[in-house]
Amino acid sequence: MILISYIITSKYLTNTKQMKTTQKYGKKADLALSLWVKLARASDTLAMLTSKDIDRTGLTVSQFGIIETLGHLGPMKIGEMCSKKLTTGGNMTVVIDNLEKLGLVERSKDADDRRAYVVRLTPKGDLKFKEMFPSHAEVVEDLVWSALNENEINEMSILLKKLGCSLKLKIQ
Repeated sequence: MILISYIITSKYLTNTKQMKTTQKYGKKADLALSLWVKLARASDTLAMLTSKDIDRTGLTVSQFGIIETLGHLGPMKIGEMCSKKLTTGGNMTVVIDNLEKLGLVERSKDADDRRAYVVRLTPKGDLKFKEMFPSHAEVVEDLVWSALNENEINEMSILLKKLGCSLKLKIQ
């Protein structure tokens, strides 16, 4: 198999004009840029594949994300949801407005902070969550386990959390 791969690669490289694809910026920069590209490509591919599954629910990816967040974490303020979903308040308001029109969420004034609103799933929204999420979890499970084993998943989870938490501090 390795020999076949080598022959195909060698044939491809000799039949095409080789182009320099990366500029060198120094070892640390090159490693960071390579990681960034790989993360972006993997994230984009996983997002594309999971969004195909989300399409079957009749919701947008943003709407699905809010239903999923409320289904797992319970009622929360719009501002809290913005930080969990990494989106702006204006966009979140539009998505919540549309979910409210569908009868899937409701918002009410926060008892402790009358300036804030708490969003929660309606019974219809809770049913939607319970109907759609288990099969979505299976799709994600199949996608991830088709590429990685348990040790790789655990290691990658630890490293991505470390990277994400460290970078999040730079935003604040």
